[in-house]
Amino acid sequence: MTHTPSTPVPLLLLGRGADPQSERGVECPGDLPAASDPDLVERARKARAALGDRVFVLGHHYQRDEVIQFADVTGDSFKLARDAAGRPDAEYIVFCGVHFMAESADILTGDHQQVVLPDLAAGCSMADMARILQVEDAWARLEEAGVAGATVPITYMNSSADIKAFCGRNGGAVCTSSNAKQALEWAFEQGEKVLFLPDQHLGRNTAVLQLGLSLDDCVVVDPHQPGFGVTDEQLRAAKMLLWKGHCSVHGRFTAESVADVRARIPDVNVLVHPECQHEVVTGADYVGSTEYIIKTIAAAPAGSAWAVGTELNLVKRLAAEHPDKTVVFLEKTVCFCATMNRIDLPHLVWALENLVEGRVVNRIEVDPDTTHWARVALDRMLALPGSGAVKD
Repeated sequence: MTHTPSTPVPLLLLGRGADPQSERGVECPGDLPAASDPDLVERARKARAALGDRVFVLGHHYQRDEVIQFADVTGDSFKLARDAAGRPDAEYIVFCGVHFMAESADILTGDHQQVVLPDLAAGCSMADMARILQVEDAWARLEEAGVAGATVPITYMNSSADIKAFCGRNGGAVCTSSNAKQALEWAFEQGEKVLFLPDQHLGRNTAVLQLGLSLDDCVVVDPHQPGFGVTDEQLRAAKMLLWKGHCSVHGRFTAESVADVRARIPDVNVLVHPECQHEVVTGADYVGSTEYIIKTIAAAPAGSAWAVGTELNLVKRLAAEHPDKTVVFLEKTVCFCATMNRIDLPHLVWALENLVEGRVVNRIEVDPDTTHWARVALDRMLALPGSGAVKD
């Protein structure tokens, strides 16, 4: 039986330009719009004051500064979800991030708490590249090839709640970019193969650079190809089955970007996220999660130069926070996370003012069964060595 894609993949991108040399779906939105009307800033302050401790506002690192200023805490997705769980007295959790992050917050917080996403169009192109029907079809493909029983599914935190639940139901777990190595080591203790969702680059980079597997041990499972683009023989021989997904920001960096910045800036340190392509990661000096990137820049000596391969809002913030260092974006072209930037001050003010009036807008709810199995996958991750205080 030949499997074909079950569903189209919607990419919620605001891009006004595209790089034909990059991967499909990797687009750049250009510069941000001008700052919002100052009246909105005052309205946001009034709404926050009126709500008091009833609301807890979470701000992802990739958010623009005009939104971050109203966040109670900042961080990466899983840290923020856990921060929300640590505030059970807050009736409302306003997540300034993207959809899968708000789902994680709903999974981890109490039933009495309501999670709000200021703009429902704030999705994640990477998470959208692995839809549950596609993954279920892929699992059926593995069963036909006789390898499903030996395969453990691992999903990156940047995935939908139903993909996390799929992993929970099928003996798998969730991982973050900082504990992917431990998650893969655990998975290989449970089975012979790993189906890694949805980011092929994090899976490949972790398996090859941290576990010592070879590139030949990895095959890409493509939901847009008949038979998922792999033969039975390839599925049986491979150890890492990498879902064909990627981040629309990190995927645009290239080996040429690294070579160019080294030519332009003497003694520059290249620091990148492991969602970048393998050639970028192997050409960098330092590789790590968003929290690792932040801490590395903070600890760097004055006068040092850094080219950072991650989302531009964060890079610009790091440059402003560390004026004694040179901190630049790895790529010449300005590129923000388009979906993350759908959360702007007008949307935040609208959500907060509605809460003041007693109206809960854009609530994110995960059904009980999905919540249960997603929690199973998350709990398996938290049981990994060193994962008690895990970062994204």
